[in-house]
Formats: sequence, C-alpha cells, structure tokens
Amino acid sequence: MKLNLKNPIVFLDLETTGVDPAKDRIVEISLVKVFPDGTKEVKTRRINPEMPIPPEATAVHGITDEDVKDCPRFREIAKSLAAYIEGCDFGGFNSNKFDIPVLAEEFLRAGVDIDLKKRKMVDVQNIFHKMEQRTLVAAYKFYCNKDLENAHSAEADTLATYEVLMAQLDRYQGELKNDIDFLSDFSSRSQFVDYAGRIVYDDKGVEVFNFGKHKGRSVAEVFREEPSYYSWMMNGDFPKYTQKVITEIRLRDLKNK
Repeated sequence: MKLNLKNPIVFLDLETTGVDPAKDRIVEISLVKVFPDGTKEVKTRRINPEMPIPPEATAVHGITDEDVKDCPRFREIAKSLAAYIEGCDFGGFNSNKFDIPVLAEEFLRAGVDIDLKKRKMVDVQNIFHKMEQRTLVAAYKFYCNKDLENAHSAEADTLATYEVLMAQLDRYQGELKNDIDFLSDFSSRSQFVDYAGRIVYDDKGVEVFNFGKHKGRSVAEVFREEPSYYSWMMNGDFPKYTQKVITEIRLRDLKNK
C-alpha cells in the first residue's frame, strides 16, 4: 500500500536531554520525508544541545556530551530545517505530545517563527492506543511482526513509526482512511491551542484556560479583567509557544476593543 498524500509528510523522532518540552533540548533528530509518489528521504543528525546531557537521558538513547561536542547547534541548522519541512505534514509516535512541542520550542529559541500548528499531524501512537493500547516496540511486533532493533535510536524509531502506520492502514482498512486529513483528526488528542495543552478550544471554538484557577474561562476575558495574569504567564515557567499563543490572543483582543 502507498500512503495517500496531498503534501509530503515528514515522520520525525527526537532524542533529547529530557522529557520537558519547555526546558530540554534536542541531541538527535531523524526525519523520514515521504513524497506523494511514495519515494522517501531519510535524514539524521546529532545536535549540540548547549547543555549537559543527564546520565538518565544517555541511559535511554546512548548519546553522550562527547558524542555531540562538535555537532552543530540547533540555531545553526534552524533555517535550513525550516525550509526542508516547508509545506509538509507531520507524522510520529507520541509526536503531538512531545516531538512537535520540543521542535517548536527549539525554533522559537533560534528566532525562527514557523507555525507548525497549521500542518496536519498524524500521531501513530494515538492511533495505536485507540486500537491496541501498546508501546512502539510492541506496535512494531504486533503490526509488522518484527523485533525493533536499536530502539531509542532516532532513525530506527522513525522508520519503525512509518512502517507501523502503513501496517495500520492495511489492518484497519474498514475503519481508517488512507487520507492525511482523516488520520490527523483521528490521531489528535484534543483541541489544543498550544502544544502543552494549557489553552484549549471550548465547544464554541473560544480559547479557554485548561489549568489553574481560571480553568474553562475565556483567555481574552481573563486578561481583560486581570491583566496581571497575562504578565504572570509571560514571566513564568511556561513554554515559549504557550506564551506566543497567549500574546496573539491578547493582541487580537486589544485590537478588537
């Protein structure tokens, strides 16, 4: 089966210094770019995170400070990477919750304003969890009948994710459509406005808080009544993308006054 594509889709996997998208950095990125004609390109490179790699992270992916000391920093490849993924949709395993938010933070730190939220995103893990409730290693065994060698190698995980999606389309032909719009909607977790899920859309399409004392209330309305709450979020330990989202909401509301 060939994946039915309107645009190229980039499957990605990141190895990082940790699991906090707001603070941790990329140490390895692997991309599998699949074109509408079915051809694909694989690109993998290591990144100097400009911070020590914790031993617990090295224990997972095997990458040390020594391995990346002479590698480029993300800001040095940000513009070329943005150009490479321009016009592409995205796929990954737990990518909506982790890989895409981390990548967005790295772009913002590098001063490259690329709005990934406009792309279609197919999270193969969410499809898998809705269908079978397993991990990538188990998914690869279940769908592809193969053992995943070199698990937690970015390239091995990325290629396995692509294979799993193709096997899912074969297995669930009566339930899944070979269509990126459908797969993106099916694999989305919720109507998040920001990647961290601090801001979500309500049933009327209004941006509301998804945490704290104002949970469920309109973001614009809260900022109107309590401008200090906006200042608190901008000065607090929130992801840069969340801060970008609330700034856009704040400016839009001020403009419409």
